[in-house]
Amino acid sequence: MLKKITGALLAFGFAGLTWAQQIDLNKATEVELDALKGVGPVLTKALMDERKKAPFKSWEDATSRVKGLGSQKANSLSEQGVRVQGSAYTVKQAETKTVASKDVSADKAAAKTAKPGTAPEDASAKPTPIKN
Repeated sequence: MLKKITGALLAFGFAGLTWAQQIDLNKATEVELDALKGVGPVLTKALMDERKKAPFKSWEDATSRVKGLGSQKANSLSEQGVRVQGSAYTVKQAETKTVASKDVSADKAAAKTAKPGTAPEDASAKPTPIKN
């Protein structure tokens, strides 16, 4: 009985190790790429076609060459264990600044279009008292 339990635990342990394995984008097969969450046959074909031309040097190289592989998708794939030349995807500071500036400009545009005397949609804003 003890041997059966030990065997089952070892089997589950090895299965867990295979799921945690990292995949190199330059060496992954079509089946491995299709098995990833968020990757379908179109993106797989695009990745394979671009990889045939030249191996990916970095995540930046891959995202610039493959249509449909943006920063969000690259981040998702990196979280699933996909690597390019052994490196995980990292968001660059320029991208985070761009996102922050878009949020600020969107807030300014919303403030301009708001009707005078109405409270902003932000839940953290305090209502202004109305004088009679």
